[in-house]
Amino acid sequence: MSESSSGPVWARTKRRSGGGGGFVGLIVTLLALFGVLTAALGIKEQSLAEGGALMDGWITAGVDAAREAAGQAPEAADTAGAAAVTAGDTLEAGAATTAETPRTQ
Repeated sequence: MSESSSGPVWARTKRRSGGGGGFVGLIVTLLALFGVLTAALGIKEQSLAEGGALMDGWITAGVDAAREAAGQAPEAADTAGAAAVTAGDTLEAGAATTAETPRTQ
């Protein structure tokens, strides 16, 4: 054991060296800002659902602007969404068929 790690924590003079503290601090700060924004919009709109809908609109506008800047057309997102809906419907139909089939052991 080295001298810097002996004794109680509050009496130590040196901090641990670690590179992850800045990243974790950034994530915690961003989450705290998101929480404050959610609470503020919930108070302003008198409903957390309406405040969330307002934030969803902002996020959608930002994503659309980013896609346009990247050269992706909204049609690609629509095609992917339609494929996801089709896959979900297929899985749901398969689950219903499986639930209706009697089990034999």
